[in-house]
Amino acid sequence: MLLLLGAGAPAAFAQGAPGDTGGIVFRPSQARVSAERLRLPGGERLGLVGTAYTVELGQGLAFGPAVFGSVSGNRGGLFTLGAELAWRARLWGPLRTELGVYAGGGGGAALPVGDGLMLRPHADLLYDFGGISLGLSWSQVRFAGTPISSRQVGLVLSTDTDFTYLPRDRQGLALPSIGRPGAGFDRVQGVLGVYRPRGDAGRSGGGALPRSIGYTGLRAERALRGPFYWGLEANVGTQGGVTGYVEYLGTVGVEAGLPDSVFSVGGRVALGMAGGGDIAVGGGLLAKASAYGAVRLTRDLAATVEFGLTSAPRGDFRALHGAASLIWIFDDAGNVFSPSRTTRTEFATGLERIDAARRDGSTRPLTTVVLKASRFLDANLYVTGQARSAVGGGAGGWSAGLFGVGWQQPMGTPGRGPTWHVGVEALAGAGGGGGVDARGGALLQPNAYVGIDLGPTSALRIGAGQLRARRGELKSTTVDVSLVFAFGLVGPGAR
Repeated sequence: MLLLLGAGAPAAFAQGAPGDTGGIVFRPSQARVSAERLRLPGGERLGLVGTAYTVELGQGLAFGPAVFGSVSGNRGGLFTLGAELAWRARLWGPLRTELGVYAGGGGGAALPVGDGLMLRPHADLLYDFGGISLGLSWSQVRFAGTPISSRQVGLVLSTDTDFTYLPRDRQGLALPSIGRPGAGFDRVQGVLGVYRPRGDAGRSGGGALPRSIGYTGLRAERALRGPFYWGLEANVGTQGGVTGYVEYLGTVGVEAGLPDSVFSVGGRVALGMAGGGDIAVGGGLLAKASAYGAVRLTRDLAATVEFGLTSAPRGDFRALHGAASLIWIFDDAGNVFSPSRTTRTEFATGLERIDAARRDGSTRPLTTVVLKASRFLDANLYVTGQARSAVGGGAGGWSAGLFGVGWQQPMGTPGRGPTWHVGVEALAGAGGGGGVDARGGALLQPNAYVGIDLGPTSALRIGAGQLRARRGELKSTTVDVSLVFAFGLVGPGAR
């Protein structure tokens, strides 16, 4: 769920940021999509698509979260989650170059990826059309400790934007409305849905799928001109014996409010990658078309009900789907005159270690890369979304998405030595893959942590808890360390 969550950033974000105006910081950023074909051992071909959102740190360096997944071949369900570090420079006129490296964890699709650690150094040459750039990318994709190593030339498309935020030490200032904060999403939806497989939809290994498949997910959307919008969508299978099934899609839609009413109706289409859970999606390409109705509950909340069709064009999976979602509205793009409010937000990235029960009966250590995004409801209470993917422990393919609530309490006195904080979280979600015994996929994870501030916007945090599967044998103490970037997002307040 990675780009929807974001990633942590170094303390450099807080130091003399470019575009600093009245306490508000505007950081240049880029959203990019790459596409390439890998050659696997034995000559097998695999189409790989990557998405990344990187924010400039200074001197041409940029850093941010990234996700890669398969869309063609016979390996639908290959996903990795991680981070991208890149250096950009203008060569001449509209030509520019980018050198970078991606490191992340994941796997799936019965591909022997070992521990799951994927490395992708790349060199790109792009033509800048004015805010949008298109070009060629030379890359090498390797899974550490395995024979998988492929060099190829692909396509890359990127668009320039801004990451807008308020450093933690400047919150509380009177501010004008500045438009979209953060990465620019206007709303986020928590989704509960069900698939009803149709026709010959079956399992990759043979046999029929169950009559219904439950899933949960997250959507982040941004308004375009008029009634149109675009967004990102990530879902994981939670019921129906499809542990490890994951979707990651881009979506575009249209939505219109009914006259003099809190109700609205809309429709959308989505295209992206999916797989895992033994669902026959072929190379991994997945398409959706849906219609929905929404009702505004409060200034910040709305609810929707959606029905539609889902299809894997290169596989056997076809299904009707229905979903209900709760929408959290960050920014009403149509109300630019409303007063501003500052919402405290945290992004974090780090590593977590557990002793994972495996389906072969053994229990072995497992290391995952972790991305977290949290949004505070008041000074202490927050909601959080977190994603995990294996990078060590011979469990390549293990991934999990968790959501929950937390409570954080400052412990030090600003200006009098180090400032500490402690917190607790209660998380629930789904995960699977990598041979881990999480039968059914449903996960629970309570944890606690302690952190120390490193600067005005950054902190180092150490935590411990327990991860357990509701049905499988997975039950382990967790230990994690993470770098946290805390800041304020500025958006419209009460109308």
